[in-house]
Amino acid sequence: MCQALFIGALVKNVRVGAAFGRIPPVGSVVLRQGEDMSKVDRRWLLRAGAMLGGGMMGGGAAGGLLPAWAQSGAPGPLADLNSLSGETISLTLDRARWPVDGRPGPAIAVNGTVPGPILRLKEGQTVRLLVENRMAEEASVHWHGLLAPFQMDGVPGVTFPGIAPHSTFAYEFKVQQNGTYWYHSHSAFQEQAGLYGPIVIEPKDADPVVYDREHVVVLSDYSDLPGRRILEKLKQEGGVFNYQRQTVAGLLAGRGQTLRERMAWARMLMDPTDISDVTGAAYTFLINGHGPKDNWTGLFKPGERVRLRFINAGAQTIFNVRIPGLKLRVVAADGQNVRPVEVDEFQIGNAETYDVVVQPEEDRAFTLVAEAVDRSGMGRATLAPRPGMTAPVPPLRPRPIDTMKDMGMDMSAMHMGGMGGMGMAAGSANAPQLALGPGVQMIAPMPQDRTGEPGQGLESVGHRVLTYRDLMALEPNPDPRPPTRAVEIRLTGNMERFMWGFDGRKFSDGPPPYTFRVGERVRVTLVNDTMMTHPIHLHGHFFEVDQGAPPGHRPRKHTVNVPPGGKVSWDFTPVEGDWAFHCHMLYHMEAGMMQVVAVRRPDGAAA
Repeated sequence: MCQALFIGALVKNVRVGAAFGRIPPVGSVVLRQGEDMSKVDRRWLLRAGAMLGGGMMGGGAAGGLLPAWAQSGAPGPLADLNSLSGETISLTLDRARWPVDGRPGPAIAVNGTVPGPILRLKEGQTVRLLVENRMAEEASVHWHGLLAPFQMDGVPGVTFPGIAPHSTFAYEFKVQQNGTYWYHSHSAFQEQAGLYGPIVIEPKDADPVVYDREHVVVLSDYSDLPGRRILEKLKQEGGVFNYQRQTVAGLLAGRGQTLRERMAWARMLMDPTDISDVTGAAYTFLINGHGPKDNWTGLFKPGERVRLRFINAGAQTIFNVRIPGLKLRVVAADGQNVRPVEVDEFQIGNAETYDVVVQPEEDRAFTLVAEAVDRSGMGRATLAPRPGMTAPVPPLRPRPIDTMKDMGMDMSAMHMGGMGGMGMAAGSANAPQLALGPGVQMIAPMPQDRTGEPGQGLESVGHRVLTYRDLMALEPNPDPRPPTRAVEIRLTGNMERFMWGFDGRKFSDGPPPYTFRVGERVRVTLVNDTMMTHPIHLHGHFFEVDQGAPPGHRPRKHTVNVPPGGKVSWDFTPVEGDWAFHCHMLYHMEAGMMQVVAVRRPDGAAA
């Protein structure tokens, strides 16, 4: 079904030559909306990019890789530094060498910089994005969170054939929203190598958020280990990067679990310290392309209201964000305005965005901390009235330890002596469609709604941490209809073998897509049968998270964290097309946690 729509509607016209008043390089593939569709063989279509590749050599950029907006001490995007706007925007993708904390490593640059330039768009405009791939490998760009037609969504093999080496691809769509978003590669491990950048969309009407200055704050993780090598290591040993395991010395000192607890977890072959697959042992955690030693600095004048547009572009890292000494006024989530809520800290999953307003009154510096969820390292930056100022950097907090709740068990109804082995048997009755096997290590027996919790390790930090239940949409939801049917999707995996999937199936197995009808109203419940948090992203849609907010004002999101042993329900109105649906942990997606959502008209006609 998904293939039929791909053939019938993906390419309205695929051709080599002139596009939008300019001539792309030889070998380019250009898509336009609104032109007559061509009947194209799917296999030819997916290989066409490789056959059309030109003969240009892709050279690596050298030095000066930080865009102006991300340079330390830059006054902020209000000065329009290194931002691209207009009806036609050109982007180039190329291999480069990138210095992090003074040490160069391999990277992919967008327009010669890492991260890429800010794309400044206007709600209601039509934009043409010409992406030139100068590399010797296929590439892609996905406009994360933007409501573009599925043909423009940028997922190779699902919505388009990819951008062939030494060729140009033209995206064109109308901008239907405003807020903070981002773009990134959807090809192999290019995202981790630096192929990402921010998108800021100005509202067509007055902005409800009042501020005097703004900074985009892109959080990410970087390793000079190639992504394929990291995945190989994880396949060989799931906890290969975990250097914070419990020790006998810790037991004797009274740290961590008791001996009885450790023995019970060992019988189940579970490691309660396995919080992150890839840790600070392999990653340097970055803020706007700067390592902790580089110390990116954003400027302000005392008394100014400073809008910080946080984007988690991390490949595999969930961050806990705080600015000691400043309250964080959260005003938007995933680009959608929310009723302001004041907190001291928030957890941001991969691909989520949060807009925060701070108002420093003192003439001093403040440290911006982006601590990895497993506390194996942090990204560090500074907000200051003048360049060169610094503030104390807090030490890393003790790393969290998984609990029975993270296994999907109700701690109030159980005790450690009776837990051994019961999780598998009890869980089977909850999910009879799943069978334990290599791809399904466990089934959560009592998954819980955890939208009122702040995230792993933040339960007792002594200050207020944002939860999903704090979020309430500022404007009424556009579709207030109640759902007419419900779908349950299980998030499954095997941490020891590093296998991940939906409902026990990997994407490489070729499972049938999840099918929906255009315009219907559906309740989707995600149940996490694993002991890892999964930030789940549905392309091309916003959904309303059911977390207790009044009907009509539930937060609209494109990505949602599903904690271990937890479940999250959301309602959405399907839009026609074939849409990628996946965990935004890059290595979970690459290992199988991806699917296609196929949305069809009720009469079965193709788009």
